[in-house]
Amino acid sequence: MKKALVWLLVIFLVVLWTRELGGQAPQSDTDSMQSPPGQALVLDVQGPIGPATRDFIDRSLASAAEKQAELLIIRMDTPGGLDASTRDIIKSILASSVPVVTFVAPEGARAASAGTYILYASHIAAMSPASNVGAATPVAIIGGSSPAGEKERSGKSRQDTSSEDESGEDEGEQPQAAESADAMTRKTINDSVAYIRGLAAKRGRNADWAESAVRDAESITSEKALKLGVIDFIATDLNDVLRQADGMTVELKGEQHTVESADLELEWLQPDWRNEVLSVITSPTIAYLLLLVGVYGLILEGYNPGAVLPGVVGAISLLMALYAFQMLPVNYAGLGLIVLGIILMIAETQAPSFGALGFGGIVAMVVGSIILIDTDVPGFGVSRSLIGSIAAVSALGLMAIIAMAVRARGRPVVAGREQLVGTKGVALDAFDGQGYVFAHGERWSAICEAPVESGQEVEIIGLDGLTLRVRPLTHQQREQNHV
Repeated sequence: MKKALVWLLVIFLVVLWTRELGGQAPQSDTDSMQSPPGQALVLDVQGPIGPATRDFIDRSLASAAEKQAELLIIRMDTPGGLDASTRDIIKSILASSVPVVTFVAPEGARAASAGTYILYASHIAAMSPASNVGAATPVAIIGGSSPAGEKERSGKSRQDTSSEDESGEDEGEQPQAAESADAMTRKTINDSVAYIRGLAAKRGRNADWAESAVRDAESITSEKALKLGVIDFIATDLNDVLRQADGMTVELKGEQHTVESADLELEWLQPDWRNEVLSVITSPTIAYLLLLVGVYGLILEGYNPGAVLPGVVGAISLLMALYAFQMLPVNYAGLGLIVLGIILMIAETQAPSFGALGFGGIVAMVVGSIILIDTDVPGFGVSRSLIGSIAAVSALGLMAIIAMAVRARGRPVVAGREQLVGTKGVALDAFDGQGYVFAHGERWSAICEAPVESGQEVEIIGLDGLTLRVRPLTHQQREQNHV
């Protein structure tokens, strides 16, 4: 029995050892064959680039580094965006430990203005067919003159100096203002040119075309971009991007890195709730509405202490608006005009000036709303229709207040001491000069220039302190009143 148990134990150990060796022998091969492929994270950037886009890309880069992804692909279609957000995104890309591919897609997409800078900053730049890139002139000076035009005007100003000097001082000051504006324009353009040329040099891309995209707002198709060395390749889809990026060498934090993307799996990254909220509240129109709701909510709470709801909603809305404004290019003169306009409209309701305060407040609020966001970037302006609607509603409200005030001035007094004048009373006893009358349910001291009989009806014609001035009504007057 013992021998049988020993033999069973030996057989069990031999089988176990054999299975272990048998499993270990091919394990390295099977593991290498069945090891999960690497990941290529993909995020979609559509529309204007702002604080929400910056937050999304920053979080995606952090997630890619945490997951040790082989590649991060930004699929982009943008008309441009805010300068501050764009520069923050570029800083994150340059500091990334994961290669970043910017892919202008789908077909018909564009990487205009801010998108051009991001494309140049990326480790790998790709575009889909029928897409375009360029028009990177700073938006703040679009509508102004090109450098060539500036030189022409400068020459013309110098040629016309003598005639302008003869015409007077005001005309002589105009060239100085133009020169100041031209200097600021050149400063902005030169700064942008130096920035994009630096990115081009770092990534080995066409710096001359990049400069023309900034100075002359030049825009080109994907085919021409490939020919000029602006991008690395043209791809039809994301899988084509992975195939063509495979084997490319990029620089990551000063070291050369070879991209191995042929067998990567694509994983889409979606904005989380925080990014969605940020995207909503950093919309200038939403931030503007939050500001108005916040201010009016606190005002209503001030006029109705204990209502609670207006104060809570107003405080939350105001704080959210201020949070959004600190991330947007806000013109604080515009913000001040909006607040002043609201104060003037409230003052109209408290001290009616027949429209002077109220309509002045509307003008201040409209002007402040228009200049509130200090940029011309598409998608980052307060809706003009919204401003007009709010101004129209405010004007209608003020007109209603003014109409009620005018009607109130024409109505007889219905309360207070002044309401006694013109009403009737009854003499409590006979008197000549001074006595007592009963009026409005009260006993009053009264004076009269004519004798008054007890029980005679009198009319109150004035008030001296707490003494009524009355006159007796004749029998005929009493009958007329009763009729």
